[in-house]
Order: sequence, then C-alpha cells, then structure tokens
Amino acid sequence: MDGWDYGRILYLGLLLVVIGGWFFVQNRRNLSKLLQQALVWVFLFIGVIAAVGLWDDVRQLSYPVQTIHSEGQIEIPRAPDGHFYLTAKVNGEALRFVIDTGATDIVLSQRDAAKAGLNTETLAFWGQAMTANGPVKTAPVKLELVEVGPIRDNSVRAWVNGGQMETSLMGMSYLQRFSKIEMTPKTLTLTR
Repeated sequence: MDGWDYGRILYLGLLLVVIGGWFFVQNRRNLSKLLQQALVWVFLFIGVIAAVGLWDDVRQLSYPVQTIHSEGQIEIPRAPDGHFYLTAKVNGEALRFVIDTGATDIVLSQRDAAKAGLNTETLAFWGQAMTANGPVKTAPVKLELVEVGPIRDNSVRAWVNGGQMETSLMGMSYLQRFSKIEMTPKTLTLTR
C-alpha cells in the first residue's frame, strides 16, 4: 500500500468516527434503541456479504450443470424443477436447452436464435408445431455448428418457434445422434 491508500483509510476512518460520534450524541437518550438499530444494520451487512460469497454455490444448486467425460459421455443432473437441461454451443454461443424426448426436433426460442446469429426478422414461419398450448408457427433453420464439450456436429437442422417460448428444446432429432441414452431418477447420461 502506498501513502495514498493510507490517506484514504485515514480519511474514511475519520469520517466514520465523526458521523458515528454525531449519531451517538444525537441519540444518547435512547442508547438501547441505537444499539438495536446498529446491530440490525451489522447483521444485514453480514448477510449481504455471505450471500455474495455463496452466490456461486446457490446458483449451482438451482441450476446444476452437466459433466462432460473424456470418453464422449455427458452426464446431466436433474434440475430442481424435474427437467434435464443441456448447455450446448450453437454457432459459438452457449445456449441452454431443456431435454424433451417428446419433441421431434431442436426448437429454438427467438431470443436464443438471435443469440446464435440467426436473423429472426427474415425467417419464414411456414411450419407448424403442436405444443401443450396449441399450434405455433415455426421457421426451419440450419445450425452451422452444435457443440457439447468435445462433441461437434455441423449443419444441424432445427426450427425457430414463432410464439413465446421460455427455453429452447433439444428434441429427438439431435438426441438420436447418441449411441446410448440412460436415465436414472437423478441423472440423464448421453453417450456418443
């Protein structure tokens, strides 16, 4: 630390003493209430520091991530909502897909399609897909590159959903590229 840093610390310490002293003098008749309020602020500050420090661990529990093994195996843990989520790079952009064995193809949300470099304004939404909410218009696209760890697939057929869609779907047209799909109550394992 150079002299400038010590100067800042001294200045901030002096400022804290002056403000704290003024606050103490103003509230000297209610010292127990002042102490109570100070402790509340101290605990709030400690809570915020703990939350920031533990954020990565909390996020990991909320959205568990896949494990990629060197032998071409991808292990996907079941998320708290009961679904399996696969992160794949599409045209170089990491996108999160829900594994949907009931879906025929890969279906991108318009937001994910734009992230992957597709111009959603010029797509022709002439296809139709049946969803739980009824039929939606879809546009066919070719994804130049789909990567999951070391696994790379070129020129992959997919569709862009014309309606509202929260998460893109990884359907059977892509999943059938794997030689084995194993599901346990806690994990889904894809083997190429």
